[in-house]
Amino acid sequence: MSVFVLIPAAGMGRRMKAAVNKQYLPLHDRPILAHTIALFDNHPRVDHVYVITPADEFAMCQSEVLQPFGFRKVRDLVAGGTERQDSVRNGLLACGAEAEDIVLVHDGVRPLLPAATIDRVLDKVAAEGACVVAVPVKDTIKQVADGRIEMTPDRRRLWQAQTPQAFRYGQLCAAYEQAARDGFLGSDDASLVERMGQPVAIVEGSYRNIKITTPEDLMLARAFLENSGDLPL
Repeated sequence: MSVFVLIPAAGMGRRMKAAVNKQYLPLHDRPILAHTIALFDNHPRVDHVYVITPADEFAMCQSEVLQPFGFRKVRDLVAGGTERQDSVRNGLLACGAEAEDIVLVHDGVRPLLPAATIDRVLDKVAAEGACVVAVPVKDTIKQVADGRIEMTPDRRRLWQAQTPQAFRYGQLCAAYEQAARDGFLGSDDASLVERMGQPVAIVEGSYRNIKITTPEDLMLARAFLENSGDLPL
């Protein structure tokens, strides 16, 4: 059984309002994406890493991210699709894993994932078949329609999903194939597995494991690194 990691990094990052896509913005002295890849390239239980990026950015990814840092486990670059779901499906088709292999899907702009969380994810997916990193919601959540509150869900039952999300390769492929047949677009990988009636476990993560999508997120990520000195590379 091998462990594959798919890193979707094909988003345009319009909210960042930067000259380049957000995954190439510097976080300390290297691109955000380089930090993210290093989390898995350095992890002893990970075997293969596939980076999913727009085809017209392959050369940039090679020159700015892969070549300067000498990653050993990155097997290939995979062309992204129109939606994130399309990109991950392309990665699943490209990686050539076996049905019982483990696949982790992790956002290219989540560079602060603790290594201990990766271990917990791998233990949980091996035991239960599917899991998602998440953290308990801290704020009160309102369900709204037409500008008015419909209801206030019980916060004690609400978790904020993060990545990585981990599955058996065959299970995730089947969920993606069913979603394609049904024309279903989910908000994350787990939602595709859930709609197949299959259980997905929770692994409690860290509030540091932020997804960098806005300038404020980038400032926060820099502050986390500066205050802890915990550089992933």
